[in-house]
Amino acid sequence: MSAVTITYIFKTIFGYGFMVRAMIVGVLISVCAALLGVSLVLRRCSMIGDGLSHVGFGALAVAAAMGAAELWVALPVVIVVAFLIIRLNDNSRLSSDSAIALISSAALALGVMIVSLTGSNTNLGDFLFGSVFALSDADSVLSIVLSAIVLILFVLFYNKIFAVTFDGGFARATGTKEGFYNTFVALLTAVTVVVGMRLVGALLVTSLIIFPPLTAMRVCKKFRSVVVLSGILSALSFIIGMMISVGVPSAPVGASVVLVNAAFFVVFFVAGKVRIAN
Repeated sequence: MSAVTITYIFKTIFGYGFMVRAMIVGVLISVCAALLGVSLVLRRCSMIGDGLSHVGFGALAVAAAMGAAELWVALPVVIVVAFLIIRLNDNSRLSSDSAIALISSAALALGVMIVSLTGSNTNLGDFLFGSVFALSDADSVLSIVLSAIVLILFVLFYNKIFAVTFDGGFARATGTKEGFYNTFVALLTAVTVVVGMRLVGALLVTSLIIFPPLTAMRVCKKFRSVVVLSGILSALSFIIGMMISVGVPSAPVGASVVLVNAAFFVVFFVAGKVRIAN
């Protein structure tokens, strides 16, 4: 990019209130998704984000048909489903991925059916593909508050999350309630997914959870280092993706953010291989 283009991008982003609002919301949500993603990826539960996003789409379709506020309907529904997925995995013969597949496919089918029968497609495209610039003041405040709560809770319970991520048996032996903290992480993920659907859409929100941790793991081996680097990479990916979207008006924000995440993964993958070779 030329200096003129970069200057134009910065003036555009910081010259409009809704752009600044989108930047703040996007960075917060991206960091939340990345931090939770470290635990989910290490426990091989990263696809829970994909399942919950499908459930969120179904809830949004119902909300649109009812004329209700989408986020306020989707949030409790997705939280309840996250709890059910954990319970199904703990108390039945269903594996975690099977439970996610069952619930998410049914919810997605329900959403498609409702959209087809009612024609209530208002705003659903934004939730499928993301539209962070279209956030209302109320949605922005809700997103910032929820993201801040997720970050604070993650920091407060960092040691417990670390314990159940690496060795559930040892965590139980030391008095840590593994089931409670597994559910706790799932519920935080549910909140992040619902809010993140406004960022990159239901179809791409899982990438915010998966890409940063996997990228950080190419060069970092310690849990804390992976968490910190994941948060940094996620925030940078959103900022760069948003700049690309502003500089190239036809480029969607969600897709730009995901592609920047993918580019970081390729760079860090190569860097990791080079370091091992040396």
